[in-house]
Amino acid sequence: MKNPSPSDEQLIHAARAGGMDALDALLSRFKPLVKAKAAAYFLSGGDRDDLIQEGMIGLYKAFLDYAPEKNPVFSAFASLCINRQILTAIKAAARRKHAPLNASLALDTAEDAPQIGSNPETLLISRESSEDISLFIRENLSALEYDVLMLYMEGMNHAQIAETLGKPLKSVDNTLQRVRKKVSRGVAHP
Repeated sequence: MKNPSPSDEQLIHAARAGGMDALDALLSRFKPLVKAKAAAYFLSGGDRDDLIQEGMIGLYKAFLDYAPEKNPVFSAFASLCINRQILTAIKAAARRKHAPLNASLALDTAEDAPQIGSNPETLLISRESSEDISLFIRENLSALEYDVLMLYMEGMNHAQIAETLGKPLKSVDNTLQRVRKKVSRGVAHP
């Protein structure tokens, strides 16, 4: 006889006790619900995968905020959180709230950087430009901004940086946005 699958509440309890397999099982269990909810909406400037990602964030928030004494059924609470997260993303896209952030300079592209060849003059100019940027970064970034930038440049994603520095994910995201603005202004107007 097969063991019955654990309830949502049992998975939540196990995940909160450190069971990553339980969290994965919970997220997998509700992913079809997230996909169904995402399919019912349209995100201006985005695609269905963006809405699914927002829905998964809502599901994760439901996991974090779920209190059995307030909400006896996790599935109803999760459904509400998923809807709210998707609708918040749609409203933000409609307001164009993040347009300046989305149009900001990416730190990991070098389209405007001079191409270094065998020409010694180009190599020297490139080295001087690199030194200028390094000096600008050291002089204009806070300690947190500098640490976040260095970890980002090492290839870490936002979540890894947040974990490494012991900071909230939103704090890391905001810090990187400030760094992008400072660097783009500093490089464009030395």
